[in-house]
Amino acid sequence: MWDYITERVTKEGKYIVETGTTVRAAALYFNISKSTVHKDVTERLKYIDKALYKEVRAVLNRNLSERHIRGGIATKNKYLGKPL
Repeated sequence: MWDYITERVTKEGKYIVETGTTVRAAALYFNISKSTVHKDVTERLKYIDKALYKEVRAVLNRNLSERHIRGGIATKNKYLGKPL
């Protein structure tokens, strides 16, 4: 794998673990597409750093389990006229 890809994947993984952020937020932070971030942290990272991959996977699983709650809160705030 190219060096710049390896470096990017590692940075993305560390950022997600440190902040507990979503794939979308990480993509916005690194100014790349969410598809790229998702592919990096779910497919490429396991071949680069297995331990970091497991930590990232735990964060992504937690985000997945909380997704429906975040959606409900966003909808509620939308109809109450509150900013996101």
